[in-house]
Amino acid sequence: MKEITLNVKGMVCGGCENRVKNAVGAIKGVKNVDANFNTGIVKIEACENVKLEEIEETLNDIGFEVVK
Repeated sequence: MKEITLNVKGMVCGGCENRVKNAVGAIKGVKNVDANFNTGIVKIEACENVKLEEIEETLNDIGFEVVK
């Protein structure tokens, strides 16, 4: 298991948090997602085989941007 912390741009409300949680949570191997629109932080607990690129692409697909 690994923990990934991302700074995500574009979350402005609780609805955005839920969209992020649902979309990232649907990725195979993701066990837990915690999103906070106030801080822009998304914490993900996932199996080792989950790729960061897949998470970033999923976030981009739903209208958010990972800040590097």
